[in-house]
Amino acid sequence: MPRTQVPKQNAGCFECCIKCLGGIPYASLIATILLYAGVALFCGCGHEALSGTVNILQTYFEMTRAAGDVIDVFTMIDIFKYVIYGVAAAFFVYGILLMVEGFFTTGAIKDLYGDFKITTCGRCVSAWFIMLTYIFMLAWLGVTAFTSLPVYMYFNLWTICRNATLVDGTNLCLDLRQYGIVTIGEEKKVCTTSESFIKMCDSNELNMTFHLFIVALAGAGAAVIAMVHYLMVLSANWAYVKDACRMQKYEDIKSKEEQELHDIHSTRSKERLNAYT
Repeated sequence: MPRTQVPKQNAGCFECCIKCLGGIPYASLIATILLYAGVALFCGCGHEALSGTVNILQTYFEMTRAAGDVIDVFTMIDIFKYVIYGVAAAFFVYGILLMVEGFFTTGAIKDLYGDFKITTCGRCVSAWFIMLTYIFMLAWLGVTAFTSLPVYMYFNLWTICRNATLVDGTNLCLDLRQYGIVTIGEEKKVCTTSESFIKMCDSNELNMTFHLFIVALAGAGAAVIAMVHYLMVLSANWAYVKDACRMQKYEDIKSKEEQELHDIHSTRSKERLNAYT
């Protein structure tokens, strides 16, 4: 029975697809997806959690915005929201830059013996990305630690609500001065015997804001993991590029020596031929 042969056009398309898939930096792709997911969770849930915090403070703690240029808790929340906008935009661009660097590094390694040459500028860019990613990893560690503070505050508030419903007759209070949200001279607290506290515990807003902060904390942790993953990928690419550069120099020197030997051999052959004639 005759064997079915694959057309040359289909074989060429298949080889092209395999070559394209082989040039994708999968490690950088996974780190980029993890980074985008973490930043999206942190920025989206963090923004909504801050908005929920403003509503809780205004509704149940009876706090109002300070008049004039006084920096109060509402002004700080607005600043945090603008910071979130900047973080989302900055790391969206940074993820794209790291993906592009991964594509170029992968191409440099795979096309070492082709027309593409590894330059000193490329190695400096890789080293710069390693340093920058390490700084961002430390920054995200700080963001993760900072995000755990509102989670701790809301956990205390949620615990007070739960204990108030389990134990009758208890009078537990939450004073915002303990967390530095208001000044010492202001007394902004709610107790379990007050009507506003009961309404706050029964509302879905408190539970939603608490869980939004938890998800934002998880997003910050995912961003830290993504930065660590990027560091491993960039360090491995830097080592590969460095070894490839040495191999490239070795091949250039070897090719140059072979060309010199060939020229010497050709010259001696011509001299012998001239002497014979």
